[in-house]
Amino acid sequence: MSLLEARGVSHYFGGLCAVDDFNLTLEPGELMGIIGPNGAGKTTIFNLLTGVYRAGKGSIRFGGAELIGKTPHQITAMQISRTFQNIRLFKDLSVLDNVRIAHYSQIAYRPLEAVFHVGRYRREERRIINRSMELLAMLKIDHLATETADNLPYGLQRRLEIARALAVGPELLLLDEPAAGMNPNEIDQLMELIGWIRRQFDLTILLIEHQMKLVMGICERLLVLDFGATLAEGSPHEIQNNPKVLEAYLGEEPVG
Repeated sequence: MSLLEARGVSHYFGGLCAVDDFNLTLEPGELMGIIGPNGAGKTTIFNLLTGVYRAGKGSIRFGGAELIGKTPHQITAMQISRTFQNIRLFKDLSVLDNVRIAHYSQIAYRPLEAVFHVGRYRREERRIINRSMELLAMLKIDHLATETADNLPYGLQRRLEIARALAVGPELLLLDEPAAGMNPNEIDQLMELIGWIRRQFDLTILLIEHQMKLVMGICERLLVLDFGATLAEGSPHEIQNNPKVLEAYLGEEPVG
C-alpha cells in the first residue's frame, strides 16, 4: 500500500480553480518534490493534505485512511507534520519552548494533574523536556535552548521549525520551501540536513521548493504543477529535459 494517495483532487476559491484533478502517489521512504511557477498551486496542495483546506472533489488517503474532512489537529495526530513557507515560530518564546509545545498533542496527563503538578505531570514534563533537548541537539541548536526564537539567524530559525515538526513523531514530513531566503552555503547545509533527517528518523518527505539546486540534488522524483494542474512527473533528469517544463519555466518553445 502506498503511504499517501491523492486521486482526482480539485479545489476552488470562489469560481477560480486553484488545483485541478491532482493525483499523487507517495511510497514509504520516498523523498519527492513538487515544483512549479509562482501561483501554480503548490502550497494549496499542502494545505489540502494537512486539512487547512477541504478539497471540493477527490480523495486523499494516508495509510489507507481518508484525510478529507479531518481537521489539521487530527491529521497531525495521524503522524503528518509540516513546515511553512513563511516561518511560523512562537517568536517570543525560547527555542526549547517552541519544541516543547509540539509535544503537548501527545501528553498522557489530565488537566487537573497539570494544575496541581501531581500524578503523571512531572514525569511527562521531564520526558518532554528531555526529548525536546535531544531534537535540538540532533539539529545542533541545543546550545541556543534558552535563546528567544526571534533572535536566531534565519537559517537557524528554519532548523528550529524542522525540530518542532519532528517533535510530533511524523511518518510523513511536508517541507514548504525550506530553502527560501537562504544563501548558497545555507542551502548546501540544508540538503545535508534533509538527507540526514530522512535516514535518522526513517521518514517519507514531500517538499515544495523553488531552489533547483536543492530539488535536483536530493529528490528522487519530481512533480511539476502549472496553473493547478500536473504538467509533468518523473526523475530529476527527465524533468530537466522535458519540453513542457522548459516552456513553463522559460516561456520558450524548445529548439528543434
